[in-house]
Parts: sequence; C-alpha cells; structure tokens
Amino acid sequence: MFDQTQLIANRRQVLRLAAAAGALTLPLAGRTQSAWPTKPVNLVVPFPAGGGTDAFARPLSAQFAKQTGKTMVIDNRGGAGGTLGAGVAAKAAPDGYTLFMGAVHHTIAPSMYPKLDYDIEKDFVPLALMANVPQVLVVNPKSITGDFKAFLAQLKASPGRLNYGSAGTGTSHHLAGELFKQQTGTFITHIPYTGAGPALRDLISGQVDMMFDGLGSSAGHIKGGRIKALMVSGVKRNPAFPDVPCAAELGLPDYTVTTWYGLWAPKGTPADVQAQIVEEIRRAAGTDELKAIWASNGADFGSLSPAQFGGFVSAEIKRWAAVVKASGAKLD
Repeated sequence: MFDQTQLIANRRQVLRLAAAAGALTLPLAGRTQSAWPTKPVNLVVPFPAGGGTDAFARPLSAQFAKQTGKTMVIDNRGGAGGTLGAGVAAKAAPDGYTLFMGAVHHTIAPSMYPKLDYDIEKDFVPLALMANVPQVLVVNPKSITGDFKAFLAQLKASPGRLNYGSAGTGTSHHLAGELFKQQTGTFITHIPYTGAGPALRDLISGQVDMMFDGLGSSAGHIKGGRIKALMVSGVKRNPAFPDVPCAAELGLPDYTVTTWYGLWAPKGTPADVQAQIVEEIRRAAGTDELKAIWASNGADFGSLSPAQFGGFVSAEIKRWAAVVKASGAKLD
C-alpha cells in the first residue's frame, strides 16, 4: 500500500531536482551556436570588378559555396579609394550576412580623407588577414620599351610626360607611386580611378603609361603579355615571377610596399557567428584550390588570429600616417 505522504514528498523532490537541472542547463543553452549560414552571405568589395580585392574575393566566394552550400554574393561598391563601400558595409545589419573585404587602402584612408562616415577600427570587427602581396611596377609594353634602367632615364629626361593610374586617391597604388617619385627624384602624373580594374583596363589599352599595382590583380595580365613588369617591390624576387627584378637589385633598397586584403564584419556581429566565419575561412585557406590561386598571384595567406589582425590594422594606420606625411601625398 502506497504512503500518500511519502509519494507527495517524492514528487516534490523530483520537481526540485528537475528545476535545478533546468537552471544548470540555461547557461549552456545560451552558449549554443547560432545556425550560420542559413541564407546567402553578402560580401561587400569596395572596388569595381577586376581589381586585386576581386582577385581574392571571387575564389573565396566559390569555395565558400562548396563548403556551406550557401552563396556568397560579391557586392562591388567602388569609389573614393574604397571608402564608399566601407561606409556601406559599416551600416549593414550585424548578423553575419554582410561581410566586408577591404585592403591596406583602408588603413591609409584615415590620413588622406578628412571626413569618413565610418571608422575601420570602431565600426568593424576584424576576422582574418586574407592575403599579402608585393606591389609591382607594370607598364604598357607598347608605350614603354626597354628595361628598368631605360625606363628611369626616360622619366628623368621628360618630367611629367608619363602618367600612372591608381585604384584611387589614398590607395596603396597612389602612395606607392608617390614613394617611387620621392626615392627616384622623378615626377609622374597621377591619374586616380575608382579601382584597380578600370585602371588596368586603361593601362592595357594605352590610356595610361604605368601602374604601381598589387600582384593579385596584375598577375594574369603579366603572364598574358598584356602588360610588362619592370620591378617588384622589396628586397627579394617573388617566386611567382622569378624573372622580375626586385627594388633592392635596382638601387631602391628602401622601396618596400605591399598590398594586403582583409575580412571584417560590422560591429555587433555575434561572437559565435564571428567564430563560425573564421572557421570557414580557415577551411577555405587549407584547400588545394585556393592555395594554388594564391600562389599564382604571388600571395601568402595571412596567419593572424582575429585579435592579431586587429592589432596589425592599428599598427598599419600609424605606419601609413607617417608615410603620407613624409611623401606629401594629398587628395587630388
């Protein structure tokens, strides 16, 4: 025969235990990762198609689709040296479905543009350093013949006659040109474009004479013979283009300019979603397909953690502020 009093007491004990167990599981439930991605992801690229950022964004997009089954849509928003697209991305919903692939240009912009409607450090969270490539001096082979020595002699003989295109005022292309002029004692007219893609098209057609470009966007055109590389920046040759002399060999040991590309998310993006994005990027970076594409463009994948990338960005902002001041570069 059941003891009714004991049965009620047992039931109360079970309810207390259940309530306690539920309380213990609440923090765990709060830490459960959000399902991501459940829909297409928008990747804002702040330059027109055909530039260096595009050269790395599109292979990443294709690999992302293979890994997740979800589309990564490339949203090209060129203009103002990449700052217009950055402003658009900064105002996007911080839900993991809008990402921003910027570049070294976005650490130069604070020193070049007196008013920006975003702050690359305050309005974004750093995710990954995607690629690092050296700058290369490329020319139209029909308008500029001969080697680097002959080219330099031509510049010095006719100051201002030749011009160079860039991805826009305040971009690394622009600053690379200003540094080159400073270190060689030459004068070349600067022609800013809305991105490296349009500038390259005009270089190939002969509308501009040269560019100081990142290897990521120039590599295919160099290999195809549409443009000619005279010099790669830095103190050593690039493995992807072993026949192109480096700046140090040509008497410019201090001419070291690199272009890098990074991935950010709008500030406020949930931490667990950030972690999932970073994991997908790491998976993509480990594939043979992307390794081959990066190598063919003379690029290295970044190996920095999100926190390290954030520190890198801060250091680059300070470094480029000093470069801008020393070069005397200003908005055209």
